[in-house]
Amino acid sequence: MSQLTLISHELCPYVQRAAIVLAEKGVAFERIDIDLSNKPDWFLAISPLGKVPLLRVRDESGKDAVLFESLAICEYLEETQPGPKLHPEDPIERARDRAWFDLASGLLGDIWALETTKDAEVFEAKRKAIVSKVEILEGALSDGPYFRGRTFSMVDAVIASAFRYFEVIDAIRDTRVFEKAPRVRAWKAALAERPSVKGAVPANYPDKLRKFLAGYDAYLFRLAPEGA
Repeated sequence: MSQLTLISHELCPYVQRAAIVLAEKGVAFERIDIDLSNKPDWFLAISPLGKVPLLRVRDESGKDAVLFESLAICEYLEETQPGPKLHPEDPIERARDRAWFDLASGLLGDIWALETTKDAEVFEAKRKAIVSKVEILEGALSDGPYFRGRTFSMVDAVIASAFRYFEVIDAIRDTRVFEKAPRVRAWKAALAERPSVKGAVPANYPDKLRKFLAGYDAYLFRLAPEGA
């Protein structure tokens, strides 16, 4: 059986996608965290884009293959690893689920801008963009607790890290992005309790993320209540 190594950064939301899928599949893997501000030479030698995650796949002969980009890694794991299937069997439903990945990635981009911008107008524009995406998801959800009802799917794995950001962001200042989306709020809460989602980050993730974001002198922190 192949040996799997996930090369990551402890705060990267894209890494979390792969870590969640690996945990859901129940396969053994090694995780190596690197410092993205001081990327090691060995990492740059194998990463075409200089980004994480990477998945190193070592076969029984000792030969390595390296995969990059989180969605490609997740799809590879779905196709090759045992454990529960995270995509539906029906090809139409499978294609529809993959289409939601684009919204999830756009959501991560909006969140990054929201939490790092120094500009009040950009902050509000990104907050509204997130609200718009959340409203779309609200209309697409079933009765839950997950995107496809009672079955945890690839859509859940892909979007969980975006929702996790708000554990920290809304503790600094309530952005109200989920205010009119009760189904999404319930979905977010269910994902937060999923063992694979919990285990995708270190236990001190909120403190580490807050410290990381504080380095941007972002508008978000100017909104924080005194002493927060």
